[in-house]
Amino acid sequence: MTKESYQLYSFEQDVKQTPTPGKSRCYFIVSEENGRCESILSDLSDNLVTYSDTEVQTLFDDLQLSPDKIIFQSLLGEWENNIYSVILIKSQDIANHRWVGLRKKLGVVSDQLFMIAGRALQLCQWHVDHRFCGRCGSATSSDQEDSALVCVSCQLRFYPRISPCMIVAVVRDDKILLAHHRRSNRLVYSTLAGFVEAGETVEDCVVREVYEEVGIRISQPRYLLSEPWPFPSQLMLGFIAEYQSGEIVLDEKEILDAQWFRYDALPETPSNASVAGQLIRFFVEQQKNKGAAR
Repeated sequence: MTKESYQLYSFEQDVKQTPTPGKSRCYFIVSEENGRCESILSDLSDNLVTYSDTEVQTLFDDLQLSPDKIIFQSLLGEWENNIYSVILIKSQDIANHRWVGLRKKLGVVSDQLFMIAGRALQLCQWHVDHRFCGRCGSATSSDQEDSALVCVSCQLRFYPRISPCMIVAVVRDDKILLAHHRRSNRLVYSTLAGFVEAGETVEDCVVREVYEEVGIRISQPRYLLSEPWPFPSQLMLGFIAEYQSGEIVLDEKEILDAQWFRYDALPETPSNASVAGQLIRFFVEQQKNKGAAR
């Protein structure tokens, strides 16, 4: 269930590290609109587009976009033969291009490219959200030696925010508990998830969220995998847990429906590119292997 990783760069690492020689530079262009950094420049077929140094310069010359109009710029990391960076600009119409939300590319582009593009969105959103200090209201500036924005007045530091979330496959013999969430814009049944609260372990969060959302008590939550989720800035920590007791009672503010599904009779579920899809696939493979062993 592991994914091939890429070499991550820290913010402002241009100052501290020379990128690997022989690799090509390429840039994602991200838009900021009404304080939100959710879209990446794509072609008219909705394919994500990256630009070389020369192509970036040509694009910005055509847009008459001077360097002072660039909101933010940062290295992201290396993968295969490329060094990836991001440039954040104000949203505007660009001929022969369109802005596309990254969520639409889940399962369409490679996992590695999705993760790098997700990092681009998260760093852009962090920069936009912390242009001013939350303590004294003064402007912030980039720290050239650390992954932080620093208040020019009181020196309070702001690091890229990551919100830990648990996501869990609750299983009962050869069945898995799946729910149709209110926030879903299509009829997909997925695993349960929730944010970790202050002062709470991830394991405690798994137990609490399952009970709050569907009234089920669980036991033996076991960690399996994690995944960065850039909508806007979560780290999804994936678990599998055993049913212990209780009947399904929905939190109707969060859940429209929840049912036990046999592993070979599942409804529409999330893509295997998502951590939810991988948890479901893990359970299904477990059950198939049990059947083959009998």
